[in-house]
Amino acid sequence: MVWVQLVICLAIIILAGTRLAKYGDLIAEKTGVGRVWVGVVLLAAVTSLPELATGISSVTFVQEPDLTVGNVFGAGLINLAIIAAIDLIYTRGPALHYLGTGLVLSAVLSVVLIASAATFLFLAQNLLTIAIFGRIGVYSILLFGTFLVAQYMIFRFQTNKNEINNENTQTSSKGQDISLKRVITFFTLAALVTFGAGTWLAIIGDQIAETTGLETSFVGTLFLAICTTSPEIIVSLSAARMGSVEMAVGNVIGSNIFNIGVILFIDDLFYSAGPILQGVSMNHAITALFVILMSCTVIIGIIFRPQFWFRAWVGLDTTILTFIYIGAILTIFYLG
Repeated sequence: MVWVQLVICLAIIILAGTRLAKYGDLIAEKTGVGRVWVGVVLLAAVTSLPELATGISSVTFVQEPDLTVGNVFGAGLINLAIIAAIDLIYTRGPALHYLGTGLVLSAVLSVVLIASAATFLFLAQNLLTIAIFGRIGVYSILLFGTFLVAQYMIFRFQTNKNEINNENTQTSSKGQDISLKRVITFFTLAALVTFGAGTWLAIIGDQIAETTGLETSFVGTLFLAICTTSPEIIVSLSAARMGSVEMAVGNVIGSNIFNIGVILFIDDLFYSAGPILQGVSMNHAITALFVILMSCTVIIGIIFRPQFWFRAWVGLDTTILTFIYIGAILTIFYLG
């Protein structure tokens, strides 16, 4: 029955996540927010709600911090692997060749956050752990502060380049018959459903770990990460089909920034046994290193734009991403 519950919960998250993206896009359009900003900030935040709900329930109800930390880093792997899928369905050519410097900045900032999280994990396990009020780790606070700085830098860059203003010159009739108040109401309902399904998903993940005998770090990195990133998958592939590759890639990169900077911090607030990075497996640092490697591949693909490859519409960079992801899964499975 645990696998039946997993399928049902996954279906709920996909449905609610799709609605979140739809109404989030309408909110952005009605309030005058640009396409890149929608992908990196708004869609990234709303599609990361399953990770947030799963993380809170993992550290409160089932008391398994490895589930939430594995879910965060595992979601980073899957998010970057989505870019390879985007490249397959984007028929104009290699998808990363059509991205601007705004997404390069976002990708670099995501690497900074992930590398910081891996470093803090090592320090918490082997050197020094500082807890505020005996439970909240100072490292989580530093990650949240870095997230705020990253959001400010992305906003300033977009403003200085006038990308938001240029995109707002494009008019659209989509959603003209729906008021902003109704859109916000539907958006909130979809968010609540996503949050509830994410809470249920953490309990299912703990049952899977007990049933299969696998480590909770592996279950969080693979099973939960696949389920909780389903909104990112649906939203990004839909955006790519519509030709909005910037929003598609921005969604997955922005989700990685949000997961590390916000979700780990909130999970640490709810984890009562002490700093969360002190109570998890060091195997998560290996996952973080693979996420950094994949992020660097994306950055190189956007800047260098390699041309010589056997298929004109699939990039060498995204092919390398696929092989790195497969290697990461095999490594994590062996460790877990």
